Amino acid sequence: MSATSERQLAVIVTYGEVKVEFSGSPDVVFRSLHEFISKEIPNIELAKSISVNYSLNDLIQMFKDYIRFTEEGPRVWVQDRKLSDKDVIALQLVAAKAAMLSGKSKSDDMNVVEMQAATSLLAKTIGSRLSELNKSGAVDRLEGEGTGRYRITTTGVHWLHGQLLKKFPKPPQAPAP
Repeated sequence: MSATSERQLAVIVTYGEVKVEFSGSPDVVFRSLHEFISKEIPNIELAKSISVNYSLNDLIQMFKDYIRFTEEGPRVWVQDRKLSDKDVIALQLVAAKAAMLSGKSKSDDMNVVEMQAATSLLAKTIGSRLSELNKSGAVDRLEGEGTGRYRITTTGVHWLHGQLLKKFPKPPQAPAP
């Protein structure tokens, strides 16, 4: 067997959502694999530690006391709590996002008319608060189809959760016996 017809080794490594392939001589593949494991995996883990992407479970855990899925669609469910109009609008968009993630709705965005029907707030109030939320980065305005549609941002979810915790602190959990 000549040096040019030496057997090649091919290895495919899958780590979470990352998939890499190494091929070449066994020595080259071993070194490449070792380098990937020692250098890249810690980088992947580090990147995951600073990534924020709220799942349906996250949204439910954070907002279960404030939103519900009803026959009429996702709704803010605050009972006797006093919330600002801005909080109600952001919660309605969180409810829309949770409904979309759960498969109960096709999209996570809403327009002013839909929000007015869902929240009973005045259209002018909704428009003003959406403008403020958009300027602060809590809400994105989507352009297209002649009408403005709005969606809660990741920053908006984080901000709203903090707002609600300040207004309605969770009672401390009693330690298990």
